[in-house]
Amino acid sequence: MLTHAWRKSSRSGPNGACVEVRLAHGVVEIRDTKLDRSPILRTSQADWLSLLHMEGR
Repeated sequence: MLTHAWRKSSRSGPNGACVEVRLAHGVVEIRDTKLDRSPILRTSQADWLSLLHMEGR
């Protein structure tokens, strides 16, 4: 479950460069921590869940 805190992807490597996600202000925010000033991508919770369900296909 997502919270307001950033959560590291379980698929990220041990080198500290990872994708993080959080729930903020009713939208899902995604960032790439290997970039110093990573842009934050925002999407709806429904679209995020749809993306997660596509992963196993």
